[in-house]
Amino acid sequence: MNKLRFAVLLLLGSLGAAQLDDATRKLAHDIFQQLIEINTTDSVGSTTVAAQAMAKRLLDAGFTAEDVKVLGPNDRKGNLVARYRGSGSGGLKPILIIAHLDVVEARREDWTTDPFRFVEKDGYYYGRGTQDMKVSDAILVTDFIRLKREAYQPDRDIILALTADEEGGKSNGVDWLLKNHRDMMEAAFALNPDSGGVTTVKGKPLNVDVEANEKLYADFELDANNPGGHSSLPVPDNAIYHIADALSRLERAPFPFELNPITRAYFERRATLEAGEVASDMRAILRSPPDAQALSRLSMSPRFNSLLRTTCVATRLDAGHANNALPQHAQAIVNCRILPGHSMEEVREKLVGIFADSKITVRYVDNAYRVLDRAPETKAFAAVLPPAEVMRPLERVTDAMWPSAPVIPEMETGASDSVYTIAAGIPSYGVSGVALDQDDVRAHGKDERVRVNSFYDGVEFYYRYLKALTSPR
Repeated sequence: MNKLRFAVLLLLGSLGAAQLDDATRKLAHDIFQQLIEINTTDSVGSTTVAAQAMAKRLLDAGFTAEDVKVLGPNDRKGNLVARYRGSGSGGLKPILIIAHLDVVEARREDWTTDPFRFVEKDGYYYGRGTQDMKVSDAILVTDFIRLKREAYQPDRDIILALTADEEGGKSNGVDWLLKNHRDMMEAAFALNPDSGGVTTVKGKPLNVDVEANEKLYADFELDANNPGGHSSLPVPDNAIYHIADALSRLERAPFPFELNPITRAYFERRATLEAGEVASDMRAILRSPPDAQALSRLSMSPRFNSLLRTTCVATRLDAGHANNALPQHAQAIVNCRILPGHSMEEVREKLVGIFADSKITVRYVDNAYRVLDRAPETKAFAAVLPPAEVMRPLERVTDAMWPSAPVIPEMETGASDSVYTIAAGIPSYGVSGVALDQDDVRAHGKDERVRVNSFYDGVEFYYRYLKALTSPR
């Protein structure tokens, strides 16, 4: 490799991608495109179609029908479970990898490209799922095929579960598989590339995150009702105003600052990678008491703010029944991401206090879309630092691919299917090799995209990582 090419690759952080041969690169591209262009939204899509497409690719690559299964509760919510057979010589339990096939809704009119077309432009791949998380589905299927072509034999089985309804819907695939086919999912631990990953700034690797715990997801429904009437005779008691005022109070009343062992360690380590005021602010919030101005400045960053507190935000509104009538009903959905140690019901009661309006009811919406007067007392799982058998291979691969980027355990600010595997007694860790700029996270949003080189680096990363985890010692 000449010096100029090496310098360019180093600048782009794409040394891993440079090592892919043309056949692997084409395979990865084609699988990624195929997945993006299969609509897997809950409203009109089908994870079964995607699962069957990936099953065919694995079968064509030499996996047996016994080891590739598509199954689910109905014809639209299929899940793929594929087993890569190991030697079994060491008596080790399998490694389970979970990754969801479904994506959130996307409207063509909101995007500059068609969200269900795989578009390459300006060094990026665009499409719904390019970040969350068909990028990882494509990487894992590619690497299963790549390892199979090499006749690689791991020292234990590797199970890949590509599943339905992580983003919503009534047929969560991980939950269904654990309840109905636990034998197919049994493992020493699970990896979930829906979290973790390579944090970059303008393409330059900063650190590699590994998820050690995550926030708890909860939806709450706000309702205001009154008799309504003719719009020519307005009255102060307006359902829309009640909801609007409540949401305005929520906007001005953030939940209190709180650190746990994982987020404290995260800011301690991250401060060494930052410069200037940001680094100083990170150190300042670790003091007792924390510096209020530093906390305020860090809270301006959505990423850092979400690590500092429970967050609750309005995500949907519905009100009124006619343009010329006073509203009889107004409703909003508030979505909360709750810090470990706090329950859903505790947060619901906190919201009631913030809204301070007896005309508004605040109820919990469960995964089956049932609206309940009280929320569960469920709390997020406590932090579990990844063991050496997970961390040491991760650090070795990271050192080889991104030498300047330390591995830092983190709290995932969203929520993932790890909640099901952890509840089932399978320790679960978020590990991904996909690099995203910290200010370009577009998951669930408009014009979702991933750098072309980041995708191929991700292919190389999981190939190396699976080998590092399962090579005979």
